[in-house]
Amino acid sequence: MSNENEVTVDAREKVCPVPVLETAKAARLAKPGQVIKVIATDPAAKQDLVNWARVTNNELLSVEENNDAVVVRIRVKGKL
Repeated sequence: MSNENEVTVDAREKVCPVPVLETAKAARLAKPGQVIKVIATDPAAKQDLVNWARVTNNELLSVEENNDAVVVRIRVKGKL
């Protein structure tokens, strides 16, 4: 489910550092409070995105893994 308060970054089939770079770009364009949903297949993306949320002081909402991808939701706290 997607809404105007959630932006999806589809980083499937992209390798490090692209998922984080695309997430950072989306965060720069997002309004405070918006949620970025990142879908990635690179095994390193999960930890990279968790770390990115921490170092940028954004709120990590969830990390879900399925068969072939990880879905990470991050709430943007402010402008980067």
